[in-house]
Amino acid sequence: MDFYIKTKDPDSALSVFNSMTWRDQVSWNIMVFGSLDEGNLEQGLWWFNKARVSGTGFRPNTSTLVLVIQACRRLRDKCEGLKVHGYVIQAGFCCISSVQNSLLSLYAEDDDMESARKLFDEMSERDVISWSVMIGGYVRCEEARIGMEMFRKMVCEVGVEPDGVTAVSVLKGCTSLRELTIGTLLHGLVICRGLDSDLFVGNSLIDMYAKCHYADSAFKVFKEMPQRNRVSWNSILSAFVHNERYMDALSLFHSMGKEGINADEVTLVNILQACKHLRLVHCKSVHCVTIRWGFDSNELILNSLIDAYAKCNCIELAWKLFERMQKRDVVLWSTMIAGFTHCGRPDQAIALFGEMARLHAQDDQKPNEITIINLFEACAVSAELNWAKGAHGIAIRRGLAAGDQVAVGTATFDMYSKCGAIGESRKAFDQISGKNIMSWSALIAAYGMNGLAHKALALVEEMKLYAVKPNAVTTLSVLSACSHGGLVEEGLSFFNSLVQDHGVEPRLEHYACVVDMLGRAGKLQMAMDFIKKIPQGLKAVGANAAWSALLSACRSYGNRDIGAEAASHVLELEPESSTGYLLASSIYAAGGLWVDAASTRRLVKEKGVKVVAGYSLVNVDNKACRFNAGNLDCHSLAAGEIHSMVELLHSCMKTEKKKVGCHCCHCCLAWHNVLGLNWFGLWTSRLSFPDSYLQGIRFAPPYLLYRITTTAVFKN
Repeated sequence: MDFYIKTKDPDSALSVFNSMTWRDQVSWNIMVFGSLDEGNLEQGLWWFNKARVSGTGFRPNTSTLVLVIQACRRLRDKCEGLKVHGYVIQAGFCCISSVQNSLLSLYAEDDDMESARKLFDEMSERDVISWSVMIGGYVRCEEARIGMEMFRKMVCEVGVEPDGVTAVSVLKGCTSLRELTIGTLLHGLVICRGLDSDLFVGNSLIDMYAKCHYADSAFKVFKEMPQRNRVSWNSILSAFVHNERYMDALSLFHSMGKEGINADEVTLVNILQACKHLRLVHCKSVHCVTIRWGFDSNELILNSLIDAYAKCNCIELAWKLFERMQKRDVVLWSTMIAGFTHCGRPDQAIALFGEMARLHAQDDQKPNEITIINLFEACAVSAELNWAKGAHGIAIRRGLAAGDQVAVGTATFDMYSKCGAIGESRKAFDQISGKNIMSWSALIAAYGMNGLAHKALALVEEMKLYAVKPNAVTTLSVLSACSHGGLVEEGLSFFNSLVQDHGVEPRLEHYACVVDMLGRAGKLQMAMDFIKKIPQGLKAVGANAAWSALLSACRSYGNRDIGAEAASHVLELEPESSTGYLLASSIYAAGGLWVDAASTRRLVKEKGVKVVAGYSLVNVDNKACRFNAGNLDCHSLAAGEIHSMVELLHSCMKTEKKKVGCHCCHCCLAWHNVLGLNWFGLWTSRLSFPDSYLQGIRFAPPYLLYRITTTAVFKN
């Protein structure tokens, strides 16, 4: 029997077993062990239970019993595991460390840390395996703090030497807690113990540094690894993508090919995540690679390709891929809907959702939370309030808008706020039963976007009453509200209290928001000085957002001196974005520097930078009407009257600017856009104030927009 089992011939072993007139415990152990060792877990458990009731005094050996417990763990059969645990106690095996460690793993992997802790506390001897199982179990159950405390006790109080498994578990805990300091200390311990040559430890160190936003340290670990596998390459590739170092990720991908490392689906998905932030040509190159390597039918990669093409504003190629796919699951539908929305085609996104809904017979095509959230985003981009209400109704009918669906609830009131219905937005917010910090942050941002800065500030105090502590996102929403509402003093005061009152360390986006706030208020020199106060550590990441905000303000207020310096920084930090080139060109043109203006615009064409036209939306009769910058011909019904009135309003604007002593030098096309938008709303409302909400480009100071609007009404 033993011979046949070891030569992988279980049928012959069974024949011998059946021919035996008397079977002792050795015979039963061979059959149980043989089945389990072959991976026939259910059959092995059947032999074990049969042996127990055979009446031969069956007593398994330690190896067999460990395999039986492991089979229960791998089958996720906790009920059978409890029976085996009872047998272990009854048969007197409970003091054997290997059996105890197997039982610990059974409970820990079933996320039953309470039972695991009871067993652990009852153990008279605990080796490194026992401690590692407990630490890993707590980390997996999102109780990493307890796991870290157990590691401290293991090393400092008990004096047990950690091994590679322990190090991997602790590093995962550091990753989930973003504890870079402890992770770095553990890295030192790993080197001292000679564990740095362990492949799994090296991969875990890369992941830890990457998630803590230390990509350079992650790459250093990668370079010093004595051996690397595909997981190592994928880990460092993911590290670059996670830290927005997309060109480094692309360079590493090329290095993989030179090293002879074959990419898998994880590699390709990671590199596509980088490509969607780069140029379209990179997406096409990776697409060619997927075809050459035979991944062109891989659903995960095709989903990523569609997403990458859409993010590169090449929705046509994304749609071609979508149409070719025979099987479309809910992930694919959701990705395509999100792609249309991202490319400014909300109508097609909503139509695609309608087509998906008609194919709801298959479970894998039924809309889920992500699909509904993408639909809400499409409605928000369209700014069609009726569509928003319809989408909300669909979510309610499908049971995806319950009060405990926090993500959907947050997307609901965010959609209403972007459609200008702030009252409906607040109602949707109040219906969420489990409001979290993201919900409160989104509502604050909604009030700020709708020009209700004081209410946004009041919400901060309201959320504190619910024991919700503001985080970095919340504070950013408040600063943005102050910026759009012109509350400079309140905004500066709030920024200065971030650390002391809210425990939030200011990040680069917070500094950029304050610069935007100062710039909008015309305090350009103060904004420039504020940028210079940004810590060097943050500047190293790139202060492009802050410089862009200052450049925009310089264009609005006609400050060429500060604008020139801001433009040089923006073009250096964001060479692929059209914003900096167009703003710089406007400033040069306003100052009469036509050669410089033409040169800047020529750079846009030479570098192949895609220019995205700005637009504004106005709701008239519950329908959103879009006006692109420099193009008022989209509404032919009123085109003639709009052009005539825009010219009249322009002359009024110049008169008003002289009266108030304003020397702003706004872009003419932008002004035409805003003026035409306001007049179209008035014209379609029979020259009375419409109940409309203006969103999009905000070029005009509030007093000027007010005077322009009243002038239009008065003149007619």
